[in-house]
Amino acid sequence: MLNQLLSGDMPRSRALSATLLLILLGLALAPFITSGARPLNTAATICVYIVLVASYDLLLGYTGIVSFAHTMFFGIGAYGVGLGLSHGEPSWGAMAIGVALALLLTLALALVVGLFALRVRAIFYAMITLAVAASFAVLASQLSDLTGGEDGKTFSVPALLTPGFRLFESEVLGRAIDGKLITYYIVFGGCLLLFLFLLRLVNSPFGRVLQAIRENEFRAEALGYRTVLYRIWANVLAALVAALAGALMALWLRYVGPKTMLGFEVMTDILLIVVIGGMGTMYGAVVGATLFIIAQNYLKSLMAQGSSALEGVPLLAEALHPDRWMLWLGVLFVLSIYFFPIGIVGKLRLRRIAARPGAH
Repeated sequence: MLNQLLSGDMPRSRALSATLLLILLGLALAPFITSGARPLNTAATICVYIVLVASYDLLLGYTGIVSFAHTMFFGIGAYGVGLGLSHGEPSWGAMAIGVALALLLTLALALVVGLFALRVRAIFYAMITLAVAASFAVLASQLSDLTGGEDGKTFSVPALLTPGFRLFESEVLGRAIDGKLITYYIVFGGCLLLFLFLLRLVNSPFGRVLQAIRENEFRAEALGYRTVLYRIWANVLAALVAALAGALMALWLRYVGPKTMLGFEVMTDILLIVVIGGMGTMYGAVVGATLFIIAQNYLKSLMAQGSSALEGVPLLAEALHPDRWMLWLGVLFVLSIYFFPIGIVGKLRLRRIAARPGAH
C-alpha cells in the first residue's frame, strides 16, 4: 500500500525514512503540538515550499532545464486567488474562477516560453526566463489599480476560513477548530496531494524519459523520443504545480505582493533548497525546504539568545549578533555543500547503497 502510494520510490534509507516520517507527523500535527501564530505560519510555509521546490526539481533535477521563471508562475497562482477574492463578496466560486484563470495564464505563458526558448542552448534559455520573470514582476508592480502595486493586496476569504468561524463549540485536544486551522489543513492536504502527484510523475514512463533527456539528450532523440516536446511538457507541468502552490500560499497569507510572490529572493531560496536537499530526488525538496525554512525563521532568535548568554565574551557575543544571521545562514549553506555535495538525500541514499553486502 505504502509502496503504491509512493509510486515505488521508497526512501531506501532508514535515516531518511525516519526523517521524512518525522517531518510528515510534525506538519500534520503542527496546530496541536505548537502554540502561537509563528510556528503554524512556519509549518504552512514549509508545506508550500516543499511543493514549489519539488516542481522546480522536475525541471532542474529530472530534466536538466535551468529556469528562472518559476517564481513568475508561483506569483500568477497567488495573484489569481488574491484578485479573485478581492473583488466583490469573497466566495468559493470567486476563488475557483481566480485559480482557473491563473492556471490558464500559466499554461499559455509556459507554452510560449517553452516553444520559443527550449530550442536554444541552456544558458540562453536561462537568460530568456530571467528576462520574462523580471518583466512580469515589473508589470505586476506597475498595474497598481489591479494588483495593488508595490504594496500588494490584502483580501478577505470565505466565511469558513475566517478566524471567527468555529466548527465545534468545544476545543479538540486543547485547540479550537476555527477558520485558521481549516485553512492550514487545506494547505497541508493540497500540498500533500501535489507532492504525491509529482512523485508519481517522475516515476512514470514520462519521468524516465525526462531523466534520459537529462543524461543524454542526443541518445534520447536517437531512440525516437521527441525531446523538445517532452521538455515543453515538463515545463508546463512544473509551472502549473508552482501556480497551485502560489494559490495555496496566498490563501494562507491572505495577501499578495510582488516582493513576497515574484521577488528574485524567492527564486534564490528555491535554488538553495534544491542544492541542500539534493537534485533529482523529490524527497530532497521535503528535507531541504524543512531545514531551510526553519533556519530562516528561527536562526535569528537562536542567535539573539546565544549572544545574550555570551555577554561576558564580547567577541563571541558580537559574532552571534542577530543582525548577522544572514552571514551564519550562508556559513551553514557552505557547510551543507561541503559535507553533502550531492545533497542530504543523495548522501543518505548513497550511504545506504555503500552499506549493502557486496557493494563496491
